[in-house]
Parts: sequence; structure tokens; C-alpha cells
Amino acid sequence: MMKAATRMSVVPIRSADTTAAEVAWFAPLCSDDYRYLGVPDGDLRSSWQNTSNIVQTADRLGYRNILCPSSYQVGQDTLSFVAGNAPLTQNINMLAAVRCGEMQPIMLARTIATLDHMMKGRLTINIISSDFPGQKEDSAYRYQRSREVVEILKQAWTQDEINYQGQVYQFEGLTTDPVRPYQQNGGPLLYFGGYSPPALDLCGEHCDVYLMWPEKKEELAERMKAVHERADHYGRVLDYGLRVHMIVRDTEAEAREYARELVSRLDDEQGRIIRERALDATSLGVSHQAKNRELANLEGYIEPNLWTGIGRARSGCGAALVGSTDQVLSQIEDYKKMGIRAFIFSGYPHLDECESFGKRVLPQLETCSLPQIQGRIPDTTPPTPLGNGTRR
Repeated sequence: MMKAATRMSVVPIRSADTTAAEVAWFAPLCSDDYRYLGVPDGDLRSSWQNTSNIVQTADRLGYRNILCPSSYQVGQDTLSFVAGNAPLTQNINMLAAVRCGEMQPIMLARTIATLDHMMKGRLTINIISSDFPGQKEDSAYRYQRSREVVEILKQAWTQDEINYQGQVYQFEGLTTDPVRPYQQNGGPLLYFGGYSPPALDLCGEHCDVYLMWPEKKEELAERMKAVHERADHYGRVLDYGLRVHMIVRDTEAEAREYARELVSRLDDEQGRIIRERALDATSLGVSHQAKNRELANLEGYIEPNLWTGIGRARSGCGAALVGSTDQVLSQIEDYKKMGIRAFIFSGYPHLDECESFGKRVLPQLETCSLPQIQGRIPDTTPPTPLGNGTRR
């Protein structure tokens, strides 16, 4: 792994040798698409047709990845959705959210291997550690379970056998032939976001990209330093990503007007209901997003162009970059100078804003695929049991 810092980066980053960034969009699989926040629109439901259309549009426009989230809401099952879109896309990676413990880890590894071969290495994994629908578990137990799932996956991707003795899972002498992924040199990249000490430790030891929600830049910098301290403890260097909404127009005035219009029909009680139905509604990260709204000015801005009004009806990522094309480009460049090499953008409605950003801003950005530049995707079909390996 590269252990260099860019000239101005907050911490050393793994992808220091590139000035490009992985620019991703968002697939609203969990009943999270609106023209007016908080006002359900049947034409924007999380149906297969609507959500798959967004993925294919992002692929056509040149986005390099797309986040496919997981939640217990009306919409699409994540891994089924990724599988369905595999043959419908050509170049875009897909960032599949995996809630650790939902599936037995050996069979999860087999599912990931299947998807990775279907997509010829275009699969990335967003590791999630949160409660399941209808049940609450101790945070320490959840993170222990997540740690074990990740460690088992890494055995599946790098060893001939799975031998694991954990507190939650125990396996002995299982061949890894059925779970070998298409990607080499460590398997699919693991993206992870979390704010608690156990989350930072898990990410520092095992994951590849630490994902952050929008905050003031000085707070993002402190978050990066905290994660790097844990990664450095394990002799590792990570990449860093930012998940933020987008409202970009030809002028700042037009963008701000659209932001006001987006929340013009939002009832605060309805917004609270929408926020609280998410499975991560009580997480530490969500509380930080709520704090941002409290610190914002009367128009909802905590920094020039960073607007928190969108968080009034959203549990997780609760702020948007609002501005002209040049202003948004300038903000993205500032984030890149900090060392951020992965961006996951979104906007309401998601198809319209995917096209708006994809035509105004995306062509002016130098983009990359992180799995590709980190040597995970082989040039030819790999010698795996599902690839060109000897059949046994």
C-alpha cells in the first residue's frame, strides 16, 4: 500500500499518486426520492424501473460508482438489485450496502463472489453495522459481529481455507473455492462509515475507504485524523470519501431558489417521521447531522454553499452543496486537497439531478475507479474456480 500524503492532504492517503477521484451517484432504493421533500410522489417510488433507470443513466454519463443502500422500507433489496443491474451496465462500479449479520457470512461470501464475477470486478462493498428491523442489539455485540463478518470475508478472498474461531462465528477447514471473487489482491474494496470508537477501530484495521457525511471542513479534517490514527496503529493507510447531496445550477441564485423550493412543502412533523423510520436513526453519525442544523444560519447554511435544510427530512446524509457550477467545482477541489478521493453525490429528484450534475460538473472532473487504480481488477479473466481456474 502507498503510504504517502499529498502536498496538502490532512492525513496520508492510499491513492496519493492520483489527482483523480472516484465520483459516484446514489440509487434511492429505500423510498427516498422526492420532488418536494416529505411529499410522496407515486412517479418517484423506489420501483425497479425507476431505480434501475437511475443506475443506467449514471453509467451512461460516466459516473464511476453508485451507492445501493440497505434499509427496511418500500423499495429494492440491495444484492438482488445489484445482480439485476449487472448485465444492464457497462462501466460503472456498484457499491452494495451489506448489513453484517443479515446473511450467514460464508454464504454472503459466496453471493459476493457470484456478483463480482457477473460484474467482472465492478463490485464494491459498503459495510454496515446497525440494528435489524424489529430488534435492538447491544452496540458492542453489533460491532463484534461486523468485525467477524469482515475478517471471514477477508479469509475467503485471500486464503485457501476458512478457519475462524470468533465469539459469534466459528468455522473450520472450509475450502474457499466457492467464495473466490473476481477481484484479486485482496478482493472487493470495503467502504465504511461510522463515528463511534469501535467503528473507527474496525475501519482502521480492515476497511479501505472511510466514508463521511457532510460537516464543516475543519470537522471533516478531525474525523480523518481520528480514523488515520487507528489505521496507523494497524500499519495501514486508507482512502477517504464524502457523501453529500448536490444542487447545482448555472447561477448560485438559481441553486438557492431550488433549495428553498425543495423544502417549501415540508411539514416538520412529517420530516421527523421520515427521519425516524431509518434503521440508523439513533446513531452517533445521525446526531452529528442534527447538530449541523442547529449550528446553521437562518437559511440553513453552515459553510458557504453547504446547506443543511435537506436534513430536515433525512436521517443520514443531511446536507447539500448548493451553488453554481464553478462554486461546486471549487468546493470539490477543496475536498480533494484535503485528501478525499471518493465522492458519493445525490439530489432530488435523483434522475433529474444525476443528469444535471452529470452534464454541468462531471465532464470537468478527473475521475477514476478506486478498485482499478489499486490493482484489484485483473486485465484478463482470473484463475478462480468461476473464472479460468482448473475445475475440480
